[in-house]
Amino acid sequence: MREPAVKEFKPSVCPLDCPDTCSLSVGVSDDQVVQVRGSQANPYTAGAICEKVAKYYPEFVHGDYRLTRPLKRVGPRGSGEFEPISWDEALDRIHRGLSRAIDEFGPQSVLPLNYAGPHGQISGGSMDRRFFHQLGASLLDRGPLCGVVRGTAYTSLFGNAPGMPPEQITQADVIAVWGNNVTVSNLHLARVIKSAREKDALLIVVDPKRTRIAEQAHLYIQIKPGTDVVLALGLAAELERLDAFDNRFIERWVEGVDPFMHEARKYTVSDVLGICGINQQQFEQLAEIYAGAKRLALSIGNGIERGHSGGSSLRAIMSLNALTGQLGRVGAGIFAKPGLAFPLTPEKLQRPDLIPAGTRTLNIVDVGRHLLDEHLDPPIKAVFIYNHNPVCTHPDQNRMRRGLGREDLFVVGADIVMTDSMAYADVVLPACSHFEFDDIYAAYGQSYLQRAEPVIPPVGESLPNTEIFRRLAARFGFEDPIFLETDAQLMDAAVDADDPRLNGYRPSELALDRALLMNTQDEEAILMCNTVEPATASGKIELYSDELEQGFGYGVPRYEAVESHLPLMLISPSSSKRTNATFGSDAASQLTEMIEIHPDDADARGINDRQRVRLWNELGEVELTARVNDSVAPGVVYSPKGTWLNTSSTGQTVNALISADLKTDIMNGACYNDTYVDCAPLESAV
Repeated sequence: MREPAVKEFKPSVCPLDCPDTCSLSVGVSDDQVVQVRGSQANPYTAGAICEKVAKYYPEFVHGDYRLTRPLKRVGPRGSGEFEPISWDEALDRIHRGLSRAIDEFGPQSVLPLNYAGPHGQISGGSMDRRFFHQLGASLLDRGPLCGVVRGTAYTSLFGNAPGMPPEQITQADVIAVWGNNVTVSNLHLARVIKSAREKDALLIVVDPKRTRIAEQAHLYIQIKPGTDVVLALGLAAELERLDAFDNRFIERWVEGVDPFMHEARKYTVSDVLGICGINQQQFEQLAEIYAGAKRLALSIGNGIERGHSGGSSLRAIMSLNALTGQLGRVGAGIFAKPGLAFPLTPEKLQRPDLIPAGTRTLNIVDVGRHLLDEHLDPPIKAVFIYNHNPVCTHPDQNRMRRGLGREDLFVVGADIVMTDSMAYADVVLPACSHFEFDDIYAAYGQSYLQRAEPVIPPVGESLPNTEIFRRLAARFGFEDPIFLETDAQLMDAAVDADDPRLNGYRPSELALDRALLMNTQDEEAILMCNTVEPATASGKIELYSDELEQGFGYGVPRYEAVESHLPLMLISPSSSKRTNATFGSDAASQLTEMIEIHPDDADARGINDRQRVRLWNELGEVELTARVNDSVAPGVVYSPKGTWLNTSSTGQTVNALISADLKTDIMNGACYNDTYVDCAPLESAV
């Protein structure tokens, strides 16, 4: 079937949980999205977009999974049996369900369960936060699911000062890509790296999986997952021995070197090789390149935080730039947290002043456990799921499903499409896609502020998140004018309109056909330890963190091995077909997912390439299709995250195998990559 001809192209922005936040040009015909391509509005993304956004968005917006009317559950919880209802009935049912929980157990028995579906400032967290704060619902610490470990590792060193914008990497003579699958999770950085390599820059890649960017590296180190802190500390000790520290830079800009190096000197070269699973030639070459670099740019990915020693690993890796003076010059720095340059005003947008004193905060990673905890006081009696697909993204999937499956639990869901999580809801609300409402977009992997307007009207009876929560606020009798603010007013509350970089424009009036670069307020390029300074208490880069020592016992980075009783370590990074679980409804993601396994491990288990296999541990079991190759080391298997339940005959995904109880060293984050499993063939092959 041929797609309709494009009648008009309209500007937009990609809202997905990705660092690049591309500018888009959307082809529209008869109020339908028929084509999505990149635009030149954002100079960094410059017309290039990932294949999944180009291929899957039209079906996502208009396909069979799209929610177009409010629904009520009429079958067993999780069965997906629903009937359409009106918006008035839906709001009445939600009011009764939440009120029943509040009347019996208090407002903290209500839990909003949302994460990072859209990354627009107002769709991601504005009127919804105001509503739940006014309601007095339990607070949710969302960062531990992903992001807060990496973010805290960075701010423990530099405070809330922005890191290197990615464009500056073109001026590096050495680029270290550590735990970042660039072509899948950071697409436009690949173009930056290519530009630098054309000027003879050396590329180092450290990653448990031989990715496409690793195949281009001058030095690729296939490290054992979770041991990056050992490699970084051992490298620090080796660089000290090679007299490669920049003592003048350290004297001016660095604190805590002595306790950091005390920990680093504990690791001999032999220790590093044994723990990390690398050879001596690789280690010596790594030290030589670091020692000889004139302008070393570091890119670190989120994957590193997904292990118990993740916070320590990230801190130790970034500390290498401080010790060698690789900051403060164009091309020398750390590509991390450039989004701190945006003048965002979340207090005005989300109104945390409405939160009643003493309101508890629950870790998002522990929600499955809390739902089943008979001793939690007050118990969780109502859950509102939106901007999130917890069944397919949380660790310990089966526990989450048991928790959401409680018949005494009132569950509300709001989403663009019917997901595995929406199937558990008593009431499902149809939410607009980002193509159907106004929003303003910052980013966490580049520094351009962008705004978008609707390119099509709402599909069916769907509503933007902001309007859904305005109507709920009215239904609950919230009379404060803040619950009547328009989307334009919310955009103006999201960004500081007085910031000189907005050139006098209100955030809600920014041009749609260009993006606004957030340099320093003096319009200088952001250079850590030059045009910006560490925003720490000392004003220096702090290799020792008193806050992390007091809070978690990790004043300096430290390695702690995770024991296992099973032989294979499962890592589950991003997929080229999905952003987290978004687009999991597309036909391309509805097939049995693959698992990459080393030939030695496959031979030992009688597994052939393209054979169906079962992967299991004590938490669950998944059916996958084997891909036998050496892209992973012996003892490691890889399967992409974000698949939906119908991709396995067991009705589970790899998230069923991941413990939610093991936490990261700092910030109590999820340890997706510290998952141990075994694997065996099924009787039938593909």
